[in-house]
Amino acid sequence: MKLAWIILTVMLLCAVVYLGRQQSSLAKQPVQIPDATPGARHRLAVSMQNKLDHIQQNASLPRPDQTPTVMTEEEVNDYLASGRVRLPVGVKKATLQGKSGVVNAFVNVDFDEIRAGQRNSNPLLAIFSGQHLVSVEADAAGSSGQGKVHVRGVSIDGVEVPRMALEFFVEKYITPKYPNVGLDSQFQMPAKIDLATVGYHKLTVTQK
Repeated sequence: MKLAWIILTVMLLCAVVYLGRQQSSLAKQPVQIPDATPGARHRLAVSMQNKLDHIQQNASLPRPDQTPTVMTEEEVNDYLASGRVRLPVGVKKATLQGKSGVVNAFVNVDFDEIRAGQRNSNPLLAIFSGQHLVSVEADAAGSSGQGKVHVRGVSIDGVEVPRMALEFFVEKYITPKYPNVGLDSQFQMPAKIDLATVGYHKLTVTQK
């Protein structure tokens, strides 16, 4: 499975769902890591990998251990930076911050790559071109096996994107590629995750 993980999935909860789903896909093929000694530079990424492996292994049990697994913001971000994750087309770098049910994502995006081969003269899409720093703020939570994300707002280079333009862009370019991703997303959480709680710089998941 893959995580429909942006708007980038790009939200702590969405990010972990993506990572969890990608584990199933990567299990069938060797993981290509750019650095020959990734542990030396990405110690926290190794810790994150161990936790993802535990989640996958725990999910294979008839009755998973319900002891919560806590993933820190630092571990998630180091994992993203380590090259172990294939980010969506157009996404060059992603950094996440979590706090009490809210996720902030800071993403370097090349909109021309996202829109490649798809021309549109709608003036609402004029702002979605070139490379920019995109900030996303979203509510994120998961319970009873269902994850929910509500995007509060998006800004490009510090300028807030009008809701109408954002809805049009997501509908045109994001949702067709990632059907479960929108400004309001609901999805089945992978690996028997029953509860996911975004806390202050951490994500806690419980399997059932």
